[in-house]
Amino acid sequence: MGTAESGTLPHVTTWTADECAEQWGVQVGTWNSYVSRGQAPAPLPDPDDAGRRVWDAGAVRGYPRPGVGHRRSSDAADDLLVEMGEVGARMAELRDRQRELLRAGREAGCEIRAMSEALGISRQTAYSWLKN
Repeated sequence: MGTAESGTLPHVTTWTADECAEQWGVQVGTWNSYVSRGQAPAPLPDPDDAGRRVWDAGAVRGYPRPGVGHRRSSDAADDLLVEMGEVGARMAELRDRQRELLRAGREAGCEIRAMSEALGISRQTAYSWLKN
């Protein structure tokens, strides 16, 4: 296992997702699924020098691994869950951008109908987003 010292926590050994997965004996996709479901420690707030998320190695070692000896899903299913989470995150980013564009369109004097059609949303959704 490789180690790195976190810039903000000087005496904490950190591991990347690959190293955490290796420690737990799972694939990286499975590790990421555990993290996304709160079944593994959360990453540290600051990424490493390469911009990757890192975890406190001691926390990973001491965290009770879910499903040891009780395989609930295949690696393919775990990989699908990871991909679903990634798509969900991208969709949330796109929804945020739609809202920004809608507000900009309102400021520019565009009509609700034209904006909702251009954004692929209903007029009711457009009105709701503009309210908030």
